[in-house]
Amino acid sequence: MIRKLLFLFFFFLGIAIISIVFLPSLLMPTKIVLFGGKMMGKWTALCLKIFLQTTIIVKGRENIIKNEKFFIACSHQSMFETFYIQTIFNAPIFILKYELIKIPIFGWYLKKIGSISINRNKISKNNLGLIDKIKNSIVNSERPLIIFPQGTRVLPNEIVPFKKGVGRIYDELNINCQPVAINSGNVWPKHGELKPQQTITISILPPIKPGMNPKDFIAYVEAKIYNELNLMS
Repeated sequence: MIRKLLFLFFFFLGIAIISIVFLPSLLMPTKIVLFGGKMMGKWTALCLKIFLQTTIIVKGRENIIKNEKFFIACSHQSMFETFYIQTIFNAPIFILKYELIKIPIFGWYLKKIGSISINRNKISKNNLGLIDKIKNSIVNSERPLIIFPQGTRVLPNEIVPFKKGVGRIYDELNINCQPVAINSGNVWPKHGELKPQQTITISILPPIKPGMNPKDFIAYVEAKIYNELNLMS
């Protein structure tokens, strides 16, 4: 219990300190803010290793798409991947809940790095123009896009159908998809206690080429990610 409390204390303290130290970067080039994001990812991993004795394994680095536009479809079980994924890929552009943009200081950073927000409970001009925003981000940046197609954090053994939006993004962008499976809920679940002395596996799966029917793509990427998660359990 003590080390779990220590993990939460030092994790949030470190994130807060990094956020404050990098405040001046909001007036500087975006790459400086992105560096701060990578620091948050490394701090997350360090806290997990020190206080919970978590082992982090990254598989399939050879599958990472290079010299091409792509988007990442990633499973979502914990806060872990929102921080750590930035240390693996080139500072992804996040599609995220509108509520996160409203968080003081942290939301400022999300805006600065070009995150794309969506209000899932409301039809608005911003939501209707979502695909145009995504296309514009892809055209004007070398950074990949990342989407969590489950739509929210889920429990490790929970099978949640992927949202239709991932199929539309795949169809509209006409670029490669990089599927990623992460079993972070085995250590840091959405609900329940933190679990020490466990392993988080990040599996970077082979790319999916553009050109599939959107419905077929959703079924295919969903099966690939859930099958990989099953192999980790």
